[in-house]
Amino acid sequence: MNVVLRAVHDSDLPVFFRQANDPESARMAAFGPADPADRDAFDAHWRRVRASADVLRTILADGDVVGSAAVYGEPGEREVTYWVDRAHWGRGVATAALRALLAEVPERPLYARAAADNAGSRRVLEKCGFRETATARGFAQARGEEIDEVVLVLHG
Repeated sequence: MNVVLRAVHDSDLPVFFRQANDPESARMAAFGPADPADRDAFDAHWRRVRASADVLRTILADGDVVGSAAVYGEPGEREVTYWVDRAHWGRGVATAALRALLAEVPERPLYARAAADNAGSRRVLEKCGFRETATARGFAQARGEEIDEVVLVLHG
């Protein structure tokens, strides 16, 4: 499978919206919007982040839009995030996309967070060189409760 990143296009947003509304994916990601079905809030979020200095990319697998990846936040505290359509889980797409993103954004350190029980995402981050440095608790909108999360860091 050929996985590449490109700039986010307007035509990607309906795909991202559909992906964000997959209940199983949202539960696994845990930390997301209060109401993923609120299209106005979704559009406002994407307008804001697309106007920022954040690095936002669309993930393509064999030419199809399958997710997004980003680096966001303040210098010295920047985090990575990614979302891959559930139909493509377990195929190496997230790992390939994150590696491409890390090659594009050479600044270090970079941080990541994941629900402690999201073994797949933790495995992707570890394959890409991130190491767990802390644990925390946070309110997971998609689960409606406070859960454990891990904080990971990628050094130079």
